[in-house]
Amino acid sequence: MPIYEFDCPDCGGFSAMRPMAESQAPGDCPACGAASRRVILSAPRLTRVSKATRVAHETNERSAHSPHTSKTYGGGHPAGCGCCSTASRPAGPKPALQTKTGHRPWMISH
Repeated sequence: MPIYEFDCPDCGGFSAMRPMAESQAPGDCPACGAASRRVILSAPRLTRVSKATRVAHETNERSAHSPHTSKTYGGGHPAGCGCCSTASRPAGPKPALQTKTGHRPWMISH
């Protein structure tokens, strides 16, 4: 529930937590019980974060429901990715899949 601010004509300002459905209704002063109108006495509490943190949050939020794929990356992979370029591959047959895992059995070649 949100916290609303009210202005009592006798006692001054006070805050009260109420349901949003009752946001426009007058509030009862806790000191004298008088009906008080709703006012905005303080600025909203906004949090400012650094640009790097904001960009990271935006990227994370975007990737949660519309991640980039190789087809939607803006025309292809970024320059120098090396996965699709034939210029960076050595001439000759394609390398075979690695059958020996070596000293890192959890790593699989692709």
